[in-house]
Amino acid sequence: MASSRTEPNRTAIYATALTAFFAIAGIAIVDPILPAIGAAIGATTWQIELLFTAYIAVMALGMIPAVLATGRFGYKKILMAGVTTVAVAAILASLSDGIVPLALLRGLWGLGNAMFFATAMVLLVSLAQDKKWVVELFETCVGLGFAIGPLIGGLLGQISWRVPFLLCGLFMLAALVVSVTRLSDPVDKPAPLRPGQVFQPFRRPAFVALCVITATYNFVFFVVLGYTPIFLGLDVVPLGLVFTAWGIGLAVGILVVGHRLAHRFGAVQTVGFALVVLVLALVGLATSDGTAESIVVLVVAGVCMGICNANLTDLALATGSPDRRVTTGAFNLVRWGFAAPAPVVAGLLAENVGLRSPFWVAVAVLAVGVLTFLAYGHQLARSVGERVLWSRWNSGARALEGVPEEALGEVV
Repeated sequence: MASSRTEPNRTAIYATALTAFFAIAGIAIVDPILPAIGAAIGATTWQIELLFTAYIAVMALGMIPAVLATGRFGYKKILMAGVTTVAVAAILASLSDGIVPLALLRGLWGLGNAMFFATAMVLLVSLAQDKKWVVELFETCVGLGFAIGPLIGGLLGQISWRVPFLLCGLFMLAALVVSVTRLSDPVDKPAPLRPGQVFQPFRRPAFVALCVITATYNFVFFVVLGYTPIFLGLDVVPLGLVFTAWGIGLAVGILVVGHRLAHRFGAVQTVGFALVVLVLALVGLATSDGTAESIVVLVVAGVCMGICNANLTDLALATGSPDRRVTTGAFNLVRWGFAAPAPVVAGLLAENVGLRSPFWVAVAVLAVGVLTFLAYGHQLARSVGERVLWSRWNSGARALEGVPEEALGEVV
C-alpha cells in the first residue's frame, strides 16, 4: 500500500505507524506468555488475568483525560508522554517478579497507550497529504498488530516471558526519539473540551442502544482474548501460533470482510449477523471436545470480532454527537470500561465454577447484546439510513469510513 501523492513527511508517517503497530501488538503479545508468567511467579488463574484487567481499566479511565489534555498541551507532547510511559512500564515489567508489580505496571502501560491512541491518528493525518492512504495505513497496522503480536510473544516467550516485554519497551524508546525529532503539532490546535461534554451522546437513544450492544461484545472480546490462552493449556510457541491464527482472522474481518459486508447489507445488519455467529462460536468453545476443534472455533470468533470492530465505530460516529472527539470519548469509555472486568471474572469463574464456565457466562452476556439488537435494531438502523433485514445500503455510517476516529475504533 502506498500513497499516490508525494509525501514530504513519509518517514515520520511510517515511523508513527510502526509505533502504532507495536502499541497494538503490545495488547496481544501477552496471550502466549500468560501460562508461563503464572508458572514462573506462582500466580493463580484470576491473578494472571489481572495483567489484562489492569491494562484495560486504566486505559478506559485514561482516554478522556488524555483527550482533554491535548487541548492544553497539544498532541505531540501527549503522544511523547504516552510513548515514554509505555517504554518505562514495559521495561520495568520485564524485570518484575510478583503479580502485583506486574499488574500495576500493566496498568501504567495502559495509561501510556491511552495517551498514544488519543493523539497518534490526529498526528498521522496532519502529516499526510493523502488522508485516505494514512487512515488505511493505520488500519493495516491494527490488523497486523493483532496478528503478529501473539507470534512475537510466542517465539520470544520460549526464551523467557520477560523478553517480549523488554522488546516492546526498547522499541518504544526508539519511537520516542522519532517523536522528538520528526513529529510536530497540527497547525489547527484542538478546541478545549469540558468533561461534561463526553456524556452528551448518551442523550440519544440510538447511541445508548449501540453502547449496550458494544459493552456486551467487548466483555466477550476480552473473555476470549484473556482467558482462552489459559483454557487451551498449550506451550508458549504453539499458543503463539494459535493466537496468530486468531489475529489473522481478526485482521481479515477488519480489513477485508467487515466493510464489504456493510456496503452490501448495511453496517447494522452486518454487526447483528456477526454477533449471532459469535454467540454460536462461544457455545462451540464451551462444548468443544478437543484442542483442534477449539482452535477452529477460536479463529471463526476472530473473524466475527474483526467484522464487529470494522463497523461499530462507524455506527457510533453516525449516532453520537457531531463533535467526533466527544463521541469517541464516550464510546471508548463504554467499550473499555465494560471490557476491563472480563478477564478477572473469567479467571474467578474458572477457579471456582469450572474451566468452561467463562464461555457460558460470555454467551449469556452477549445474548443481552443480541436481544438489545433485536429490540432496538430498527431505531439504530434508521439513524444511519438503513432498514434492518430488508435494506442493502448504509447511507449514514458508510460516509464515515476513512475518518481517523473510524480507524482508531478498530483497535478493539
